[in-house]
Amino acid sequence: MTKKSTGERLEFYDYSDVTIEHLHRYAVANDFVENKVVLDIASGEGYGSSILAKRALQVIGVDIDVESVKDANEKYNKNNLKFIVGNADNIPIESNSIDIVVSFETIEHHDKHDEMLLEIKRVLKKDGLLIMSSPDKEFYSDKIGQNNIYHIKELYFEEFKTLINNYFRQTSYYFQKSYNFNSFISNVTTYKEVEIFSGDNLNIFKNEIEPFYNIVIASDAEIFELKTSIFNGSKIKDLQMKQIIKRIHGTLTFKIGKFIYCPFFYLKSNKVIKWLKN
Repeated sequence: MTKKSTGERLEFYDYSDVTIEHLHRYAVANDFVENKVVLDIASGEGYGSSILAKRALQVIGVDIDVESVKDANEKYNKNNLKFIVGNADNIPIESNSIDIVVSFETIEHHDKHDEMLLEIKRVLKKDGLLIMSSPDKEFYSDKIGQNNIYHIKELYFEEFKTLINNYFRQTSYYFQKSYNFNSFISNVTTYKEVEIFSGDNLNIFKNEIEPFYNIVIASDAEIFELKTSIFNGSKIKDLQMKQIIKRIHGTLTFKIGKFIYCPFFYLKSNKVIKWLKN
């Protein structure tokens, strides 16, 4: 039986722009994790941790939801991957044991931000790396009047930047935005150099890039800049369309319509066959 999504965490049968955005973040993180010990804070359904486990030495997914942890351990059974119950501000991991911490769309779900950063610093090795994302309150909520009931404390970009800079010597910041099942990530200093257009055969428009998400790569050791990247979400879009068609086929209206139409289709088909034979 398919688990019903509450909207609080991404379930990987929910195919949307949100799916693309999450996959793009994990794609970026995947370039860093080769032979590393990785901690995924708020691992949720577990798909992201599983992706990282294909290259990492070991991946530990931590989530506050007991049922999600249980399901993830059953669904993603790998020798170098495990899921445990824990809080972002009280991580059940030994100090100085993690090479890379990833935490995507987590920090806005609570208000213990400093406590979370202290815990991340505690579990990271001295040259460890943090890759974190957070919705930009200006564009995610304020500008469009959105109110995500699961978000406790969203941050504006400058707030996010100040928080992270208080704990790490080296930081690099990026913006993320999705367009029609394609996700775009670029450095905050260069993202406006990219131009995005939309329109039809009558009118073409230049779109203003309004970053929905802030991303940071942070460490006390030297870090390198990410290149501007795009995640092609056409495969997820196809899966969404198949899912929609399946849902339509499962409705009572469709079944009744099919029951009424099928005899006429059968008769029409037989007439065509006879006509071809003659």
